[in-house]
Amino acid sequence: MQAADGESYAVYSSKVDASGASHVRYTRTYHGLRVRGGDFVIHTAANGGYAGTSVGLASPLTLGTAARIGAAAATKTAQQRFAGKITSTDSPELFVEASSGQGRLAWETVVRGWAPDGQTPSRLHVVSDATTGAVIGSFDEIETVTGTGNGIYTGTVSIDTTGSGSSYSMVDPVRGNGRTCDLNNGTSTCTTFTDADNVWGNGSNSDRASAGVDAHFGAAMTFDYYKNVHGRNGIFGNGTGVPSRVHYGKNYVNAYWDGAQMTYGDGSGNSRPLVSLDVAGHEMSHGVTENVVPGDLTYSGESGGLNEATSDIFGNMVEFYANAPSDPGDYQVGEKININGNGTPLRYMYNPSLDGSSDSCWSTSTKNKDVHYSSGVANHFFFNLAEGTGATAYGTSPVCGSAPAVTGIGRAKAEKIWFRALDVYFTSNTSYVNTSNPGNTARAYSLRAAADLYGSCGTEYKAVQAAWTAVNVAGNDAPCGSTGNDFSVSASPTSGSTSQGGSVSTTVATAVTSGTAQTVTLSAGGLPAGATATFNPTSVTAGGSATLTITTAASTPTGTYTVTVTGTGASATHTASYTLTVTGTGGGCTSPGQKLGNPGFESGTSPWTGSTGTIGSFSGQPAHSGSRVSYLNGYGYSASESIAQSVSLPAGCAAYTFSFWLHIDSAESTSSTAYDTLKVQVLNSGGTVLATLATYSNLNKAAGYSQKSFSLAAYAGQTVSVKFLGAEDSSLQTSFVIDDTAIDVS
Repeated sequence: MQAADGESYAVYSSKVDASGASHVRYTRTYHGLRVRGGDFVIHTAANGGYAGTSVGLASPLTLGTAARIGAAAATKTAQQRFAGKITSTDSPELFVEASSGQGRLAWETVVRGWAPDGQTPSRLHVVSDATTGAVIGSFDEIETVTGTGNGIYTGTVSIDTTGSGSSYSMVDPVRGNGRTCDLNNGTSTCTTFTDADNVWGNGSNSDRASAGVDAHFGAAMTFDYYKNVHGRNGIFGNGTGVPSRVHYGKNYVNAYWDGAQMTYGDGSGNSRPLVSLDVAGHEMSHGVTENVVPGDLTYSGESGGLNEATSDIFGNMVEFYANAPSDPGDYQVGEKININGNGTPLRYMYNPSLDGSSDSCWSTSTKNKDVHYSSGVANHFFFNLAEGTGATAYGTSPVCGSAPAVTGIGRAKAEKIWFRALDVYFTSNTSYVNTSNPGNTARAYSLRAAADLYGSCGTEYKAVQAAWTAVNVAGNDAPCGSTGNDFSVSASPTSGSTSQGGSVSTTVATAVTSGTAQTVTLSAGGLPAGATATFNPTSVTAGGSATLTITTAASTPTGTYTVTVTGTGASATHTASYTLTVTGTGGGCTSPGQKLGNPGFESGTSPWTGSTGTIGSFSGQPAHSGSRVSYLNGYGYSASESIAQSVSLPAGCAAYTFSFWLHIDSAESTSSTAYDTLKVQVLNSGGTVLATLATYSNLNKAAGYSQKSFSLAAYAGQTVSVKFLGAEDSSLQTSFVIDDTAIDVS
């Protein structure tokens, strides 16, 4: 749980399992601002004890709340992103954008209008950085599926209607009075279907009610699926039915969910209504997701892919559940609407890459794909979990790389695991892979769901592990063994260098991966001749850490060695690797040069971390050289901002000079009090401050830049971070402007 000063929390929803365990979702605000990606879930065991959290933030929020880019500029930026006809623009909302796990101040502007086709409504959300003005991302609130239909799909089915005698209405009294109406190829007035004998349509498009039957049946089956399979009272969770509008627009080749209702076009030539079962189930499942997860699963990157996959998964499960005579269940998406015009489906869950665009296997580029294509990874996972890999009755599912084959556990168990992960664990920015917050992933949460439903390390749990591995999504969950107690061992940093006769240290950390903590005894092997290794302490309780110091002799041969760190516990033995480089005492500096990346901030923000919104070009704060700086603070109220960068310092060099140019201006009056400060620090790889090299304040304000420099010789052969940490008090601004940094090793 990541908390910071100025935060407030509100309960969004709560759920109590049959066992008595509870799960309470919260939303978060920061100094009164909404935090997107700040939602979290607190899990409590049946006995009332703490049972963990689901948290989207990777670190506590530390940022100012005064926008340097105004609302008018944000509005203009948003309108420039809109393609189509704008009818109105909402006032921008200042909020904290933290969907990446790190917070930054941003504007969210909603532009309303019509898409370029002139018939699809559009509510485009544009998120822009309130410090730099750059567009962070955008998504359309109107979620659509595009395709061409080829007929009426469900066949002869029973539908629930209202009325008696000679007057019936297509209003479902069993499912919250969800109604189905005819837009008569317009876009506004919708007339509820009526009939004299309660026999609707003729199975073809020649009767306008036939499309209504498909839509009405689709809404009913989706409602029943969520209620009877997952215990959710309809799409909205409150028993309310879903309005369905058919015959929308002219030649409209779309269907969409707008947050409150379903709308279906008639397709090309007004002859192919897009009212198939999986389209209905897919689109209405968007409604479930946005009502379960505060702020929805963010509709971009990997979380957007999970959003789309959730709708694909449950759309197909609705199709299986309904078992309509003319549209039985399968693992193809949109196969009835013939989006490609050649009889092929929109997507294939058993091998997503068959559509030519989707990812069957996760890669580092998955996050950059359209959400309809990044969804392929989760779709493929779900198929593997339900049906297994290799040849199946529904298609052949390949594994990624050299992953082992998967034996499926069946749809009934797979769908319950996915729904519980969504309902209880997912946060708005859950992704496939998250190195900074590995617990906030679909793999981690689906494993927790499987453990809840079927037990930890049972057949179902192991199948979830194997199904994710088969789509190239790894995790930090431990393999299931014969014992319930297990642990892991890791070294940080994973490499280091020392000259002959010198020493180098690293931190060896242990963690409980299952069961309870146990005593772990540490040892090291693979040392070069003459070198010794000591641990302080020599054993730890799993969850603790020790310092490993390797000391070389004057006679130790130079070179690079792989040292194996071994942790031995009562139930298992685990290892980690550490790369040791030994240099000669007379060999000089093996890797001289400037070590900081992007030292003048001219090429974006990477590899700097922290409050990277402070990096850019700012009027009133010219750069020392080039056009970009890091502009910390300057708000005039309590705020903290920092930037940092990790750097590996080679051993055996004569000089390690850390330098930067600093400009300080301040509205504080001349006094002897340092109200606002900038600390220059050195940290180890675990984030512990090793030294504060200097502290500057409002007392150091001056015109122009001055260069500062320090020696980092004490950290030779280590990986450390240099950090600039600015802090202001409650009034009167002080700006700390940094440029042209360097760590020169010679």
